[in-house]
Amino acid sequence: MNHKKALLVAAMMTVNLAAAWAQEAEPMDHDDMSHMNHQNMSDMQDMNMEDMKMDDMEMSHDHMTNESAPAAPRDPHAYADGYDFSQFPMRHESHEIMTGALRVDRLEAVRADGNTATAYELQGWFGGSFERAVVQAEGEVDGGKLQEGRAELSWAHAIAPFWDAQLGVRYDHGVDPERGWLAFGVQGLAPYWFETSVTLYVGDAGRTALRVEADYELLITQKLIVQPRIEANLYGKRDAERELGSGLSDLAAGIRLRYEIRREFAPYIGVEWAGKYGGTADHARAAGEAAKETRAVAGLRLWF
Repeated sequence: MNHKKALLVAAMMTVNLAAAWAQEAEPMDHDDMSHMNHQNMSDMQDMNMEDMKMDDMEMSHDHMTNESAPAAPRDPHAYADGYDFSQFPMRHESHEIMTGALRVDRLEAVRADGNTATAYELQGWFGGSFERAVVQAEGEVDGGKLQEGRAELSWAHAIAPFWDAQLGVRYDHGVDPERGWLAFGVQGLAPYWFETSVTLYVGDAGRTALRVEADYELLITQKLIVQPRIEANLYGKRDAERELGSGLSDLAAGIRLRYEIRREFAPYIGVEWAGKYGGTADHARAAGEAAKETRAVAGLRLWF
């Protein structure tokens, strides 16, 4: 490539000398001369750039021909130059990490009709992002005795972003006769960030039940939060021993205002309206109880 550059430089020098001789022989307009000089300099720069590019291409080609491609180009170790990275720990995907938590959504004192009881609702889980074991419990204690309680153990599998399908068992206990159920449900965040749980239960003697829960968190500030909540239970057939009627059995709707001292520790106060319907309301009236009542609540929400 050097002899080509020498010939180009010599040619350009000849052109410039001829132009200078022509200027002495015959006057030329200054604008035309300036245009010629600029054009010649631009041509020389373009030629030099092309030569440099050709040189780079030839050098790159020589470098590529001197080095042979790896025998297995798709092998990630083919380009490691003999280094062994086996001493470094392998990375783990987030769904492979096993973690657990316990969340007490409600641990509260409930005041209604001059009587104070204690209610609780909690949920714990252990597992990964796609598979986990879930434990749930809910109940009410009055006079130092568990009046009614529900405990569930289920296996949860992620079926969509923010949604889990659950398969497990439920056990009802308390002062009334005990009942066992198979449970099938879904739990997750519905549109507009409503935390929702819908579970279908199948028990012995042809019993069926449906439980629906939903709540929403409205942030007044980063620490002060309003939480509306609704819960309903439906049964497929009458269960006289547990004083339950068929259809809609009970419905509770409330609103709680909590202050998060920390995310894991938040006291709250609230009010709740609860009612019994159908055959369940008839059993309550026969026992001298009110079918509908307004409750004042105060308690704690905890995370571990």
